[in-house]
Amino acid sequence: MIEGGIPKGRCIVLVGGPGSGKTILAMQFLVNGITKYGQNGIFVSLEENKKHVYQAMERFSWNLIDLEKNGKFTFLDASPIRRSPGDVKIGKYVVGRREFSMLGLINTLEQLAETAKAERIVVDPLATLMFQCPDQYDRRNSYLDLIESLSATGATCITTMESSSSESESNLEEEYISQGVISMQSRQIGKALARVLRIKKMRVTAADVQPRPYKIDSSGITVFAEETVF
Repeated sequence: MIEGGIPKGRCIVLVGGPGSGKTILAMQFLVNGITKYGQNGIFVSLEENKKHVYQAMERFSWNLIDLEKNGKFTFLDASPIRRSPGDVKIGKYVVGRREFSMLGLINTLEQLAETAKAERIVVDPLATLMFQCPDQYDRRNSYLDLIESLSATGATCITTMESSSSESESNLEEEYISQGVISMQSRQIGKALARVLRIKKMRVTAADVQPRPYKIDSSGITVFAEETVF
């Protein structure tokens, strides 16, 4: 659908409703990078702690613990910023809650990407940070700063954003300024509800923009790129 994959070194946003599989697809992107292409990966969790994320991924037979021990996979647990009144430890760094912002994440990621030699990075989900910027201008600039910083690492990156369950209602600012947008939504097809993936935008490469069905099973996410939902 995108000539083989996300363009190297680009940063895209994965948009979807609750339960659409955004985190699963993002993790699969990292695991495939490690196991198939020898590319180290970093997963930044801004919402769920490490234990919960690892438990959720157990059903897919991705041995994240072994990948982490071998120095191929790095989990950056930034979830404590939502609940701690004082300093929090983000990876190897101690950051004050008030000072932890988009800039704090950028500085941490730049150092971590270099030491981990990461070629793929996931930030999941962005809403936790973006909601710190109620002003639309500040929010736009913060996201642009993040994209610029992630791109400077040379890694291929995915950020995730929550949207409504209906794609027609999804109109996020991040979609306009991102380098690519993949939408994961549910659609009513006859009497059935189907999961549908669509490439809404992708710079550098040609893209099949037709919505395609996908499934979530023990192997992760499989997109049926040759099938139509209509």
